[in-house]
Amino acid sequence: MEGLITKYCKLVGLAGAVLAIPLMVGCSSNQPTPEQRAVNAANRADQAASRAEAASQKAQQAAASSQAAASRVEQAASDAKAAADRAEAIAAKSMASSPRGGRRSYRRHRKAAEAAPAPSDSGGGAAAPPPAAP
Repeated sequence: MEGLITKYCKLVGLAGAVLAIPLMVGCSSNQPTPEQRAVNAANRADQAASRAEAASQKAQQAAASSQAAASRVEQAASDAKAAADRAEAIAAKSMASSPRGGRRSYRRHRKAAEAAPAPSDSGGGAAAPPPAAP
């Protein structure tokens, strides 16, 4: 009977060793447990949500900045149109008050040139006789 107990003990020891080896290998393989995987996935999801929230805030800021710029452009266009309208009104007013686009000043200068005596040579020669009256 002692031989049977010895064989039985050896068999149980061998079976225990066979079961212990995979258990030890499984623990030392650094594989995360399902709980650790779930925690890691939750952490990654939280980080992704934080990045999405930051991106959303940046997009809202950009939209507000774009709206402000569009408002400034619209105001500048309105100011430019008003200035163009004023310039057109001034031009129309000045063109209406001027007879035939400025010929008046030409006549004034022409009359002044005809009334002025003709310049003579200062070389000491005799002056030209005045024009004959008809």
